Parts: sequence; structure tokens; C-alpha cells
Amino acid sequence: MELPKLVAITGTNASGKSLVGIELAKAFDGEIISADSRQVFKGFDLCSGKVTQEESASIPHHLIGIRNIGESFSVADFQELVYSLVPKIQARGKMPFIVGGTGLYIDSIVRGYSLHIETPNYELRKELEELSVDELQARLNQEGRAFLASKPSDYCNKRRIIRVLEKISYGEAVEYNNTPKYDVLLIGITWPKEILHRRIEERLAQRIKHGMLDEIKHYLDNGGNPEYLYNLGLEYRYILWFLNGKYASLDEFIDEMSRAIRSFAKKQLTWFRKNKNIVWLDTDGDYIGQATELVGDFLLRS
Repeated sequence: MELPKLVAITGTNASGKSLVGIELAKAFDGEIISADSRQVFKGFDLCSGKVTQEESASIPHHLIGIRNIGESFSVADFQELVYSLVPKIQARGKMPFIVGGTGLYIDSIVRGYSLHIETPNYELRKELEELSVDELQARLNQEGRAFLASKPSDYCNKRRIIRVLEKISYGEAVEYNNTPKYDVLLIGITWPKEILHRRIEERLAQRIKHGMLDEIKHYLDNGGNPEYLYNLGLEYRYILWFLNGKYASLDEFIDEMSRAIRSFAKKQLTWFRKNKNIVWLDTDGDYIGQATELVGDFLLRS
């Protein structure tokens, strides 16, 4: 049986995913589902790089600002919501576009992971977060060790080890089983390193200019939890350090955070490059036109 068609647009930080998604949604009468693990939370619009009100006014966007800060949201939650949203979008005669840089979210839909939503075991998570990587690795069972050993970067990634240990505690299989529900065209966008680094720096400067630091300060001044910010990572963590006086100047802070974002973009690209199904846009040319042609051909294909 022919699977329903979806289009997913992914890529690195500051690559222009949102712009590509909006232009494609305009061209093909679509709606956008965000695949971003931070944009799902209310507030922190600049920190998480949400689309502006003007950008979202022309095209309906989903899964942005749907959880309160501090609430849990997992890849299984994302997948369940997408599976609920897509038929509704299609029933309106619209084309669903999934747009975002959270690779695991994208993969959960493209590959159709068989996931289970469990109530988070916060006591277990707190206990595990206090352990070192070596101590966490020692708690893995044979299945968990084999799974992480096949992904060398994950085997030393504390967050990934904790997630595997949580799955083991729930009695879940560590390895994902795949049952795709959709025929997905997966489009990727990034830039040559020098251009991408410049885009990251320019984007960061604009976000700071428009009040990114104030978002964090306002949250903390109103009783927000610093530990939650720290666990969100990247911009949140660096801004928290800056507000706590870790950096001697704003310039030093910006340099350090730019470096961290560039490093994260490199890790994103490493993740994406493993997926041979991604069709990468040629940013040396008319990449919007290329993307439009790709989607048009995909929708005509039986």
C-alpha cells in the first residue's frame, strides 16, 4: 500500500531551514511542523531561534511553544503528536512539512521508530545525572553496551547513556524497531564551513541585539530554575554562565558561545551525513528553486 507523502527539511544551526520550509509551504499550500527540541517550550523565543510572528503569520506552524518550561518532552511525545497532526493537516487539503534540526526527532518520523511514552522516572534520572560517565557505563547491560558501542560518540555521551539506562529500566528494547508510516522526501541544507561560521556569528549578534540575554535574565528574576537552563545546554548554559560572571566581558562571552555553536553545528552535520537518504541542496545556486523542483517531482511520483 502506498504510504502518505511527507517532506522534511533539516540541517545545521543558522543554515536557513526555516526559510526553506516557509517558501516550500507557500509554494505547495503546506503547514509546518517544527522538529526542534527547544522550540517546543514556551518563552525563550530568541534563545531557541523560533520563527518571528511575521514569518509564522503566513504559514501555520505546529509544535512551537506547546509545553511549559520544565515540563518533560521526549522523542516519543514528538512522534505521537506528529502522527496525530499529519492526518489533520492532510484532511484540510494541506501538505505537511517537518522542519527542524533535532536529528532524532526527524529520524523518529522518517524511519518510523517504535517508541513508547513512559512517565519520566525523575528519581532515577536525578540519581543517574550525579554519576560519572564511567559509572554510567558500568550500569549498562549487555544489550545497552552493544548498542552504544556501535555509536562511538554516544558511548561517551552522558545524556545518551542515561536515556539508554532509562529505557532498560522501563523494560524497553534499547535498539529502535522501524516501521515507517510515511514516504518522506528528506531535504538537507548547510553551507561551506567559512560561510556557515559567518552566518552563525551574524545570527547570534542579531539575537543578542534583540534581547536574547534578557529572556534568560527575566526567567531567573522570576524564580526560574538555573539547573533547568544548564540542562538545556548551549545558548542557555553560556548565558547563565555570563550572568553569573564567568566571562570578563561581553565580547569574551560572545566568542566562547560562537565557538560552542560552531562545534554543535559540526556535530549536527556529522549526524546528518550518516543518513544517505538526505538530498542536500546546492547553496552555490538557486537552492530554493532546487528544493521546489525536488518537492514537485516527489509529489508527482507514484
